[in-house]
Amino acid sequence: MSNFFALLSRMKYIDRWALMRSARRENVSEHSLEVAMLAHALAVLGNTYLGKNHDAAACALAAIYHDAPEIITGDMPTPVKYNNKTLSLAYKELEKETETKLLSMLPTEMRESFLPLISPSDTEVRRIVKAADKLSAYIKCIEEEKSGNMEFASAKKSTKAALDTCGVPEVALFFKHFIDGYGKTLDELTL
Repeated sequence: MSNFFALLSRMKYIDRWALMRSARRENVSEHSLEVAMLAHALAVLGNTYLGKNHDAAACALAAIYHDAPEIITGDMPTPVKYNNKTLSLAYKELEKETETKLLSMLPTEMRESFLPLISPSDTEVRRIVKAADKLSAYIKCIEEEKSGNMEFASAKKSTKAALDTCGVPEVALFFKHFIDGYGKTLDELTL
């Protein structure tokens, strides 16, 4: 008997943005869904406009599982995670150990199928998922500012700078085609 999926279902209990006052709380489960949609979109944008050959489904599936280790580790706030190189390396090691632990919870026959989801080896998939994760953070900042919460102004600025320099041209295409919609009201979106 495996507890793998029961453990994954607990992503909904892990809050994000723990150091920030949020107008709307966000959990790892809903974040993972958004990152999956964004990763799929980035892959399709690359394929459509840049002549890439991304596996959009693989990007979306890897994005679903990209924060699965946080079920065990919790969500380490970005300023803490990247403020100290030693801590950052230790956290990356902890994430790798957690990925191994999660995979070991699956029946042996299923592990090979889940390995590229929990720990993708494809560099393009990892690159797209990382960009989608950062894009999701930027969208969260837009939504918080839209609700009148200026707590995210600095995070928005640094996240945008990271997106501008991430080396993923699909991000610029997403901004060109889709980012303006996140500042609109429901009525404006449906007109």
